[in-house]
Amino acid sequence: MTETAIAPNLSRAVAPYRRALADALELAIPVDAVAAEERAASLAKRSLKKDSKVWGLKLAISMMDLTTLEGKDTRGKVYALCQKAVRPDPSDPEVPPVAAVCVYPTMVSFVKSALGQSGVKVAAVATGFPSGQTFPAIKIAETRQAVAAGADEIDMVIDRGAFLSGHYQHVFDEIADIKEACGPAHLKVILETGDLGNYDQIRRASMIAMFAGADFIKTSTGKVGVNATLPITLVMLECIRDFYHLTGKKIGMKPAGGISNSKLALAYLVVLYETMGPEWMTSDLFRLGASSLLNDILMQLRKERTGAYQSGDYFTLD
Repeated sequence: MTETAIAPNLSRAVAPYRRALADALELAIPVDAVAAEERAASLAKRSLKKDSKVWGLKLAISMMDLTTLEGKDTRGKVYALCQKAVRPDPSDPEVPPVAAVCVYPTMVSFVKSALGQSGVKVAAVATGFPSGQTFPAIKIAETRQAVAAGADEIDMVIDRGAFLSGHYQHVFDEIADIKEACGPAHLKVILETGDLGNYDQIRRASMIAMFAGADFIKTSTGKVGVNATLPITLVMLECIRDFYHLTGKKIGMKPAGGISNSKLALAYLVVLYETMGPEWMTSDLFRLGASSLLNDILMQLRKERTGAYQSGDYFTLD
């Protein structure tokens, strides 16, 4: 796809993170859906072999947010997840730790302690996750409490009801307020793309989130029927690219939900590289959100190392 032309009247200096809603909407131009889907399908056909494949699989692990977001989460389950985050495969010291462990806010202080000085970040969902349907004051309070408990990153979900009703200023202001409540923590803004209806809406929501202060934009909560897809990720990455060309600010991307095998994870990395270039090939700017992906990648790495597949029974359940 051709690069989107940036409107010349938007070339003025940018505030640290918050700009006018009008600037975001001016960049929310229509998306060529056919071109996006054809481009994503073409990139997904790329194949990585041998050393390149091993490198890509290890990179995918280093970009992963290992996640548990269930009502039945216990400290025992979360502690085991933290240990796996730090040493995904104890038999292979060359396998890197994951980027972050993502939990509900009440588990943040426990996860912070369990991870210790490993360098793995603590991420917490907040703002009435996954629906986002609670009072603004509660969203802000929950964010502040999660950060105070030790969260390095906050994953907030936008108010889709407000967005779909055209109340863009409300969505913009709420993101900006949560960004302020995050203090030193990074903010990932979940668009819940499966609820937005089409690529034009996804581009509009992406621009609003970035202009309002998002450090990352994220596809999904993983709690709806349609989560991350390669075309949606491509559209969002192109938004990030356009925003970067305008402002010079690098925004991260996190596809989440439905990324369950190593082949698909590598396809996401190909889309990332071809759209954003090597600078974005880092966990500081790209994450993979998936609860069932890690074991499949570990099985593939074991196969590349030993020449034989092993059953999933040889790996702990996430």
